[in-house]
Amino acid sequence: MSLQVSSATLYDFPFSSASYRLRIALSLKGVAPRQTKGINLRAFEQKGDDYLAVSDAPMVPSMDFGPAAFGQSIALIEWLDKVYPDPRLIPEDCDDALAVRSIALAIACDIHPLNTPRVLNHLVGSMAQNEDVRDDWYAHWVREGFTVLERQLERYASRGPFCIGTKPTLADLCLVPQVLNARRFGVPIDEFARINAIDAHCTTQAAFQVAAPKPD
Repeated sequence: MSLQVSSATLYDFPFSSASYRLRIALSLKGVAPRQTKGINLRAFEQKGDDYLAVSDAPMVPSMDFGPAAFGQSIALIEWLDKVYPDPRLIPEDCDDALAVRSIALAIACDIHPLNTPRVLNHLVGSMAQNEDVRDDWYAHWVREGFTVLERQLERYASRGPFCIGTKPTLADLCLVPQVLNARRFGVPIDEFARINAIDAHCTTQAAFQVAAPKPD
């Protein structure tokens, strides 16, 4: 294989949900980049010339393999699953793989993009909305997304403590960071019993604990 994690530089921000899900994947696979460089999203380092010379987009995570750099956490996790297939994060069974991707993308495409710092900063910056409006925006899209997600996850509750079954998958890697961010923003989510149960189980696992951001 031409690209290897051991030769890569990971560009990361601890409280980025996308970065967090990639860190969990790396931890589960038992592989580590050659080095990790922090990109402080709060200080807008992602927009600096140094980072944009590496990354195509002002976002994290990204992995620079030397001859090429790639972003997008889902794409990187799918690549990891091909190159380092143990343990599998996307099941070999086609139906289970469909279920995992459906849950993961409901989070990564329907919830997360609406609540990223660049969207929230635009609301209070160019759109001149106050922080109450920003927080209401955040809570609205989390709760709307979690309502759909809870129904999806309830279908598989009898199969095990993770999103689907007895082993973590891409779905769990997306769920846990999103739950953490919802709690950090003070969004009430106690009503989502299945989401909370999966999160509670995942966060007892060593790979999730190692990858978790430290409280700031």
